[in-house]
Amino acid sequence: MGKIEMIEWLEQFLVRYPEITLFLVIAIGYWIGSFKIGAFSLGPVTGALFAGLLIGWFAPVPVSSMTKSFLFLLFLFGIGYSVGPQFMQSITRRDGLKPMLLAVVVCISGLAVAILVAKILRLDPGFSAGLLSGGLTHSAAMGTATDAINGLALSEVDRGRFVAHVAVADAVCYIFGYAGVIAFCTTIAPALLRINLRTEALKLEEALGVVRSKPGLASAWRKFELRAYRLAKNSPLAGLTVAAAEERVPAQRLFIHRLRRGETIIEAEPGATLQVGDVVALSGRREFIVEHVGPIADEVEDKELLDVPIMTADVVLTNKKLAGMSLGDASEQDWARGLYLRWVRRGSQEIPIAAGVELQRGDTLRIVGPEPVVERAVANIGANVDPHSSIDFVVLGLAIFLGGIVGVLVTFPVGSAKIALSTSVGTLLAGLVVGYLRSIYPLFGRVPQGSIDLMTSLGLAAFVGLTGIHAGPIFFSALKEAGIGLLFGGMAVTLLPQVIGLFFGRYILRMNPILLLGALAGGQTVTAAMAAIQERSGSPVAVLGYAPAYPIANIFLTTWGTIIVYVIGG
Repeated sequence: MGKIEMIEWLEQFLVRYPEITLFLVIAIGYWIGSFKIGAFSLGPVTGALFAGLLIGWFAPVPVSSMTKSFLFLLFLFGIGYSVGPQFMQSITRRDGLKPMLLAVVVCISGLAVAILVAKILRLDPGFSAGLLSGGLTHSAAMGTATDAINGLALSEVDRGRFVAHVAVADAVCYIFGYAGVIAFCTTIAPALLRINLRTEALKLEEALGVVRSKPGLASAWRKFELRAYRLAKNSPLAGLTVAAAEERVPAQRLFIHRLRRGETIIEAEPGATLQVGDVVALSGRREFIVEHVGPIADEVEDKELLDVPIMTADVVLTNKKLAGMSLGDASEQDWARGLYLRWVRRGSQEIPIAAGVELQRGDTLRIVGPEPVVERAVANIGANVDPHSSIDFVVLGLAIFLGGIVGVLVTFPVGSAKIALSTSVGTLLAGLVVGYLRSIYPLFGRVPQGSIDLMTSLGLAAFVGLTGIHAGPIFFSALKEAGIGLLFGGMAVTLLPQVIGLFFGRYILRMNPILLLGALAGGQTVTAAMAAIQERSGSPVAVLGYAPAYPIANIFLTTWGTIIVYVIGG
């Protein structure tokens, strides 16, 4: 078989088996998205778009509209489910109010600029939607825009052409959109504010109670160890109760779990008195035990005494009394004795562990300690998250179905017409509701995190890949039609909301500079920009501004795909 015959055979194969072609697009997309230049990378979703455009240009692969919709609805439910608790917390909590308001301003500014640019350039609804999704770096808007375009009173040919234009414009505008937010948040904005990122991060850390173990590294959970030491005659602990002994170094969280007195092993109750000759099982941070306890105490190898069952659990916080409490105050609760915190995640982001950081309902905490201690802590925090639990398909299916009904029945006026909310937005809202209810009733609508990750990553990448395949045959002709103005228009859509948000956050909201920059990254859902701020500042604290802004921006920017299509095409 010659080279030409091989190419023809491959083209025919891709056209005949579109379901297999989709997997090729996903694989190529993730491969493209894996390349990085500094903090910049296309990511798997945009990688899938370019892979789809390439495959679609090479072969006229048929695209199933039902498959596209199915994948996109799964993504929308997954993203709504994951940000639901944070979305509600951002609305109700004072410390999340400023980043939330900033995200609203950035999103509304982005929509306004996109509409203005689209009208100036006289773009059709498809190019306009792609300008918005690419310039604001939010690929989910492509899906809601596609849904809205299919609802316009147009011929099938025009609807198909406009849907293809969404992918073309997104591909043109996305690269600068992504890189532009990173550059603005890490270089341009600090220069405009005349701040040093590392200096400001250190100030914020001090206010939150973050303690650095050495320059450039913020402290978090450290591996703890359980060791046995014999109390000598001159031991300062002899004669003290267990509680009093532990309180000698409260900041280090050293705990006595058990003690051997003669041949007897005794559980170390807080009121028990320590005696000379006792062998105590002591837990704490490894470096503190090695550097401070080891040199002044005799370590003993006592396998039986140290045979304490250790347990690790991921717990979702549902206790109202803990919501709003700082980590420092939570660590002083009676049930927290002997407990260690490995990490705290808010949505998909890990937040820094510091005494001044406040817990929120829906946070997931990974705790570790002796089995009874962990079980007692789980009962006081919320519910254990079982990563191996099955998906509640009844709730998932009904939520998407009912959300779709709401999206069809709920309408809002645009000019003289009434426009439906759309099944896409309805599904997103359904995910929000289920996700929020799960943070209150952990056994309701359970979907393991791994399943959510699959729905959000694979669902969107596959949808965007199919959109690229659809646009591939007309990519170059559409690009010629849009002209260079589309690229410069996308730059305006990217940067103007950031500039507006910067000055609004600094001079109206008077936000801390690091939290402001994190919120700006969250306002356009660019996680890489937040990571770049963390790298430049040498601190993780920017995530505290990013976390409240991100869910708000996700909701608004996804909805904007529908709005811009109806404004431009109405």
